[in-house]
Amino acid sequence: MTEAWWQLFSGWQTLTQLELAATLLALAYVLLAMKQSLWCWPAALLSTLLYTHIMWHSALLSDALLQLYYAGMALYGWYSWRQQKQLLPAGQSGVTEWSASTHLNLIGGTAIAGLVLGYLMDQYTHADFAYIDAQTTAFSVMTTYLVARKVVSNWLYWVVIDAVCIYVYIQKHLYFTTALFVLYTIIALIGFFVWRSSYQQQQQQTLPL
Repeated sequence: MTEAWWQLFSGWQTLTQLELAATLLALAYVLLAMKQSLWCWPAALLSTLLYTHIMWHSALLSDALLQLYYAGMALYGWYSWRQQKQLLPAGQSGVTEWSASTHLNLIGGTAIAGLVLGYLMDQYTHADFAYIDAQTTAFSVMTTYLVARKVVSNWLYWVVIDAVCIYVYIQKHLYFTTALFVLYTIIALIGFFVWRSSYQQQQQQTLPL
């Protein structure tokens, strides 16, 4: 019995250490992304590899699949931002914004995809919070692409996604991750205003004299 408890404690301690490392790397990613630093993507890649293991162990299967997607997007984001930096004129950030109708179409399509994924997870897996987890997964997939394309409104999507995730992670006793997502919510608000300011400055620079 003592050995079983020791194995349980050792497993929890290892998972907690991995969660802390993943949390710090994820925080580095979002801070660097806010500053539009190319180095946000290597931090994202390392964090997602750790979180894939953590989410699978916690039976958040949609989140585990999401982390694998994040790993791929970290590579794409590195390539996209690097190419953009080489092609843009000096002083241009490449930050852009999409129309309200485009965002409405994205929200509708993503919500439907989330419902389908939630149904599959609820019916065919042991996933907890199947529908909520699926919606945050679907919207995170879409929003990560917006980050890679430097769309200003990506930060507003993250505010909502992160707030929902806080509830889920508290229920799963992932306290480091919960604290991270509280910080994420705050940083996402700041990031929106920082990127919007950059976008407005860029627009002013391109206006004809």
